[in-house]
Amino acid sequence: MELGISTFVETTPHVDTGKTTSHAERIREVVAEIELADQLGLDVFGVGEHHREDYAASSPAIILAAAAAKTKNIQLTSAVTVLSSADPVRVYQDFATVDAVSNGRAEIMAGRGSFIESFPLFGYDLKDYNELFEEKLELLLKIRDSEKVTWAGNHRAAINNLGVYPRSEQEKLPVWIGSGGNQESVARAGILGLPLVLAIIGGSPQQFKPLVDLYWRAVEHVGHDASKLAVASHSHGFVAETNEIAVEKFYPPTAQVMTQLGKERGWPPYTKDTFHAAKSLEGALYVGDPETVAYKIIHLRKNVGITRFMLHVPVGSMPHEDVMRAIELYAKEVAPIVRREVKKWEEQEINL
Repeated sequence: MELGISTFVETTPHVDTGKTTSHAERIREVVAEIELADQLGLDVFGVGEHHREDYAASSPAIILAAAAAKTKNIQLTSAVTVLSSADPVRVYQDFATVDAVSNGRAEIMAGRGSFIESFPLFGYDLKDYNELFEEKLELLLKIRDSEKVTWAGNHRAAINNLGVYPRSEQEKLPVWIGSGGNQESVARAGILGLPLVLAIIGGSPQQFKPLVDLYWRAVEHVGHDASKLAVASHSHGFVAETNEIAVEKFYPPTAQVMTQLGKERGWPPYTKDTFHAAKSLEGALYVGDPETVAYKIIHLRKNVGITRFMLHVPVGSMPHEDVMRAIELYAKEVAPIVRREVKKWEEQEINL
């Protein structure tokens, strides 16, 4: 069971002061957060791509490269790279460079993205949303798998037997598929033999079990080696010394962000009742003291089949020291419980 952190490098106004951390300062804070996660033995850190004022990471690869030079063991991934509006050649080159700086610890998490700002910014039409992703994923995998590439599509100039450099330190740069729960994207990941990341951020995580089963059926149908694949989740959460402190610190900025997104997308109002239902055992919010969060992750592993868990923190802007403390508690207190209990459960499953 791998455990990690993900962030969108949020720069919303702080709910207590109304002040907004600058993009530059927040980026530097995230590099420090990645350093701490590495020092404390977490497995992976992901940075998501956005092109809005309230998020500072339009280029996750550059942030990850800065962190790569200061870390030793942690895997470094996008979360996600909005592949539909990106150039797969450049995406590969950027992450091959991170792979070199990190001595083989880079990953790409490719997705369509739940925000659409990058499409007009880079000159793409939203009516091509699905076709863009399919075409660009095909090209990215060709580049990953072969030094010289010949390819033609509808949304990018053709490539005729050209090399793409630098090549990654790893023989094959890991490419994960990020999905919000679309059956087609889940099945595609399994058919292609790519690891899967599910954004489990609403409803009951149990609802994702059929998707995990679909993924593994697709893997088996094609004949891929299941032992080399994994299913991860990306879920909102926060760890504090007590459940009460966790709610006190995490609810206000989370409610601020979710309320704004709700206005943009027509979601129901985000209330305290919504929040408390989501942080129950059957909800998708991982908020509380270390034991509470640990056993909820274990519940997810046993009942949904997730083998990598990424805690997304913060959701809105929080004081940097609170985020660092949450990472510390997650690594020092949550992770040992999860790893111990999951190992025991898996051994019992094997013996059965």
